[in-house]
Amino acid sequence: MVQDSLGRIRDIIHNVRESVKYIKYNDSRLKAFCDVVEQKRLKERKLILDCPTRWNSTYRMLSTALKFKVVFPDYKEREPHYNYAPSEEDWNKVEKICKLLEVFNLATHIISGSEYPTTNLYLFEVWRVKQVIDNAIEDDDFFIREMVALMKEKFDKYWGECNMLMAIASVLDPRCKLYVVNYCFPLIYKPDYVASENIDKVVSALRSMYDEYVSMYKGDTMGNNEVDNAGNNSSANASGSFIVTGFDQIMSIVREKQAVPLMKSELEAYLEDGVYIPDGNSNSFSALEWWKNNSMKYKILSKMVADILAIPISTIASESIFSAGGRVIDEYRSTLNEESIEVLICSGDWLCNKYGLRKKPKVLEQDEEIILKI
Repeated sequence: MVQDSLGRIRDIIHNVRESVKYIKYNDSRLKAFCDVVEQKRLKERKLILDCPTRWNSTYRMLSTALKFKVVFPDYKEREPHYNYAPSEEDWNKVEKICKLLEVFNLATHIISGSEYPTTNLYLFEVWRVKQVIDNAIEDDDFFIREMVALMKEKFDKYWGECNMLMAIASVLDPRCKLYVVNYCFPLIYKPDYVASENIDKVVSALRSMYDEYVSMYKGDTMGNNEVDNAGNNSSANASGSFIVTGFDQIMSIVREKQAVPLMKSELEAYLEDGVYIPDGNSNSFSALEWWKNNSMKYKILSKMVADILAIPISTIASESIFSAGGRVIDEYRSTLNEESIEVLICSGDWLCNKYGLRKKPKVLEQDEEIILKI
């Protein structure tokens, strides 16, 4: 979608990129540009030359150059050989596109971040992208409407079928539960009856999945209770075997005559409870940590949540494992089995996360920053 939008201003991007290249070509050109910046009393001190194959790098170049748009016309008067200055109309288009791409850039950082975000964050960002696209499609500028039309077409095609797992993950975020699905789906899916159908599918799939986990872990949660009840309501004879007492017979009759109301399931209790409002900064909230602390209250549901939230939200972080493999499996460790390799990679990643260590990934193509010395 972003490439479609940038394709509409291909010529403008070319001029901005060539402008940055021209300025950084030698010190005299850079000095002349810095003099104009100083005359305009701008506080910005940095230009960026993008990597053309990465749209977020191009976005950074455009958003940074936009801060110097009043400098380029004066710089053109000083440099007779400089022929790449964008016009005022071009800068207006760049400004509108940067406002749009800012949302995409933020969503990319959240979804494809190196902190391994959990799947409950995905639907929020998709909803935000859809909201921005729908607002832009009603913009007064024909250029923006025409550009966003291609993006909307791709979005609607991709999200024509409900992403069930991502929706279930958002419901299992204790801060939102069913509210996020009920609010986001009518915006993502049109008309309203399609949104209602998808909401019903999510709820039905959530209940079916929970029932499967109940059948898998039923023995773990009920076994101890059954043993305790048998010990309390029965008596043992001399040989040690249990016999049915008169109390047991009376209670069996009572159960037949009196219908005992069924207890709520963990899923029903979770959905009916109020949403969790975290204290302080919500960005530091960890859904997995919350479920870990409430695992005794939701014994079965917490097991299901752990499996769902453990699914990677994107493949970006997983691809970095290939670069880490060469540091782990060297010529001296080539005979390690896969279990040992997994332990080494995972433990190293966990230790880095525990102590706040950040690895600088090797990037062959990255944007270049030009510092203005004023």
